[in-house]
Amino acid sequence: MSDALSNGPPHAGPSPPATGRWTVDLWFDPACPLSRVTADWLVTVAARRPVDIRWRVMSLSVLNEGRDVDPEGDEHGYLWIPARVCVAVRNAYGHKALSELYDALWTAPGGGRREWVGDLAEGLEAAGLPKSLAAAGHTTDHDTALRASHGEAMSLVAGEVGTPVLAVTRPDGRRHAFFGPVLTRVPGEDDALRLWEGTLLVASVPGFREIKT
Repeated sequence: MSDALSNGPPHAGPSPPATGRWTVDLWFDPACPLSRVTADWLVTVAARRPVDIRWRVMSLSVLNEGRDVDPEGDEHGYLWIPARVCVAVRNAYGHKALSELYDALWTAPGGGRREWVGDLAEGLEAAGLPKSLAAAGHTTDHDTALRASHGEAMSLVAGEVGTPVLAVTRPDGRRHAFFGPVLTRVPGEDDALRLWEGTLLVASVPGFREIKT
């Protein structure tokens, strides 16, 4: 940095956080392991900050539809199944039930790393939902709703993005939407809060596009 810049007037810095409750709309593909890590990070944040999470579904199957090569390697279309089931639950039972199903679909044996349960009927039962809803994954009955939910997420962000998509609404009504953050493991509580504050800061800067390591 030049002396002219370093000796200039001090920057005002970020504005203080708004008081009141925040809302985070989280769009996720239920079978994506990285989305599950982001979801667990948000749950950690919500335990220590006034944050309400609204759970929504997007779909890697819809995202990759029409591509010559599926980047997920899902040639047989399995990823449609859990996404359809989750939309069916969301529409019939709401956000809380979807959250409970999403949690049940990713178990943590012995408190270790989460693993995909594989059996959707088992996950539904663990979440206190009818096992019969597993059949929704094998029909196209919920595809219109799935595409609409996915499309809403895509309308909020620009460029080539994937799952998850977050839309953060401040208590004053201002909203910022972005892809990610993508995490490989859930941070501890202090790091989770630092990441939350940092994500809000960069997402609020006009023209901000992407950070990767």
